[in-house]
Amino acid sequence: MAAIRPQAGPQERFLGTAADIAIYGGAAGGGKSFALLMEPLRHMMRPDFKAVIFRRTAKQVKNEGGLWDASLALYGAVGGTPKESELAWKFEGGGSISFAHLEHEKNKLDWQGTELAFIGFDELTHFSESQFFYLLSRNRSTGAARPYVRATCNPDADSWVADLIRWWIDPETGYPIADRSGVLRWFIRDEEALIWGDEKDALEAAHPGRIAKSLTFIAASIEDNRILMARDPGYRANLLALATVDRERLLFGNWKIRPAAGAYFRRGWFPVVAAAPAAARRVRGWDLAAGAADGGGQPDWTAGVRIARDPQGIFYIEHVERLRGTPNEVDRAIFNLASSDGRETLIALPQDPGQAGKAQAQALARLLAGFRLRSQPVTGSKVVRAMPFSSQCEAGNVRLVAGPWNAGFLNELENFPTGRHDDQVDAACEAFHALTDVSQKLQQDMYS
Repeated sequence: MAAIRPQAGPQERFLGTAADIAIYGGAAGGGKSFALLMEPLRHMMRPDFKAVIFRRTAKQVKNEGGLWDASLALYGAVGGTPKESELAWKFEGGGSISFAHLEHEKNKLDWQGTELAFIGFDELTHFSESQFFYLLSRNRSTGAARPYVRATCNPDADSWVADLIRWWIDPETGYPIADRSGVLRWFIRDEEALIWGDEKDALEAAHPGRIAKSLTFIAASIEDNRILMARDPGYRANLLALATVDRERLLFGNWKIRPAAGAYFRRGWFPVVAAAPAAARRVRGWDLAAGAADGGGQPDWTAGVRIARDPQGIFYIEHVERLRGTPNEVDRAIFNLASSDGRETLIALPQDPGQAGKAQAQALARLLAGFRLRSQPVTGSKVVRAMPFSSQCEAGNVRLVAGPWNAGFLNELENFPTGRHDDQVDAACEAFHALTDVSQKLQQDMYS
């Protein structure tokens, strides 16, 4: 059987901490996911040990190069038996490790009544605070192994995780405080508030009948992952080439930096052309407003952005529709644009969390029967969802087809994410993500 060891430094500290909850990361390339996969292996000889590792969506678990692919190499080397249909592993000693998702807020209730000795969260900032603390209530064990939680993440200044780990982060620079990395602190949760202390006994004495849990944050960066640096020395250069905000977050682990206007989209990145090539795959993405204008305030708009991608991989923003109206007026506009775009154009609709979002998606699917339709739940922050599209724009791979809507579209993009409205940005990103997903799956016959 193969011997699996962590790399010296943060990865070793992460696997060696005694904390009830340990959060590992703060930058890209630090070996976070591998460490998370490695952690529960120490208990695989215990037949009563059950571990679950979560990603926000099932697709993120099964993506090429994702958690499941990484587990094939790691768990297969130590005698695990995979059950791909269940996304689970069974080991000779009787222990098991499975992968699951919490795509919707309500999915946390799927785990009601379960007993999980180990819970892992890959990319913790993608989960909601309520999902995390609900699953924490499932973290229990009647076996020999004590229950504990491990998580990985990249920085997000606006996430609930940033507040959870703020003691470990310099409030001025946003960078992790080196001397505090791996230091344990204790907390008690009182309703929605966390009460912190440096010592377990003192904290519990001040709050009789309550049990304190320990938490630590362990910072890591690409420089800590010597294996990756040796195998792919160009990865650091890729991170250096990112826009300022993304570079600060993913290369240097900055938890305080926030994007400002012009950080993600600039007017000069969009050459204007007369038309897109006919030989292109097309998607119209939508961002749906919550309601109609009522004469007061500045409600959001409903926006539909059509993007084409040619055989050379160049993207063309062909048309933008933007309106405020009643639900019936919005439905009629979506249907009319679908008819004018043609049945070859895929329609990409966001699905907001909760039952209302699902009901809206079902109603639109009935309205658009006969058209190609994709409806996906919205996960992650607006900035995170905009990053892939922003990267293509900055790289010079996006063109703007001349039209009367150009000025308003560019103004909104350039003010993102600090502007009053971001509906056109969201719609463009919805189209871009659908288009790139389609191109990956159908690359072999895209233009046949």
